[in-house]
Amino acid sequence: GEAKKMSNSPNDLTVENKEAITSLLFQLADDDFMYAYRGSEWLGLAPHIEADIASSSISQDSMGHAAMFYTLLEDLGAGNANDLAHSRKAIERRNSILTERVNGEGYYMETPHYDWAYAVVRSYLYTQAKKVKIDSLCGSSYKSIAEAAVKVRIELYYHRLHWEIWFKQLMSSTDIAKNKMNAALKLVMNDFGDVFSYGNQKQAIEMNKLIGTEEEMKANWTASIVPVFTALQLEVPEIPESPAKNGRMGEHTKDLDEALTTLSEVYLLDPVAIW
Repeated sequence: GEAKKMSNSPNDLTVENKEAITSLLFQLADDDFMYAYRGSEWLGLAPHIEADIASSSISQDSMGHAAMFYTLLEDLGAGNANDLAHSRKAIERRNSILTERVNGEGYYMETPHYDWAYAVVRSYLYTQAKKVKIDSLCGSSYKSIAEAAVKVRIELYYHRLHWEIWFKQLMSSTDIAKNKMNAALKLVMNDFGDVFSYGNQKQAIEMNKLIGTEEEMKANWTASIVPVFTALQLEVPEIPESPAKNGRMGEHTKDLDEALTTLSEVYLLDPVAIW
């Protein structure tokens, strides 16, 4: 059946609508929050100064996008935006597994052995996935999400371009670089199974026309990377059918627990700080 035109004032939403919107917003917010956090750990560690500045700027933008989505959740009565970002337990988080994975071995305050190839592949494919969702969200039936998506789309254009260039350069570089990139591609795709999942709210999210269907998002994502993979003579990666863990259902790895411990320590030192 056709979804009824949804009211755009949080007070006028039905319980079902509100639940679907809240669920989707947590997925979007938590994804960008964890992606930005992992990106921020590269500060001072990227291959050269330009990459460092660009990567930091992208992380900052992404944290801004997360903040925008958490604020929409606050408007819906889900709680204080800062608390939603920093104080929720792992089981309450709805980010995809891909966004919570560590950058490599070691801890960024000590002696990290991070993998730049992994950072590039994760960022490129995550940003492509985000673009496909944001493009769809610009036409969302929930006006507040559509308005936020239009703002995000402008910055996302540059993020996508940046990571695509890195991806192409490293994939057509030395044999060592190519091998590292292909190994990273495997790791990233193993974790891609829940990126386009809407969790247990799939039906409500799709019926309320908040965003395109999971199937549409997957097809659009694949179509969006085909030209680059074809040009590089690479096989187009396939999204795993069923994820080993689904972050959209609150299933996570110990990487997330450790990240949240670090984050909450910093937050609890000064909860009123502006982030």
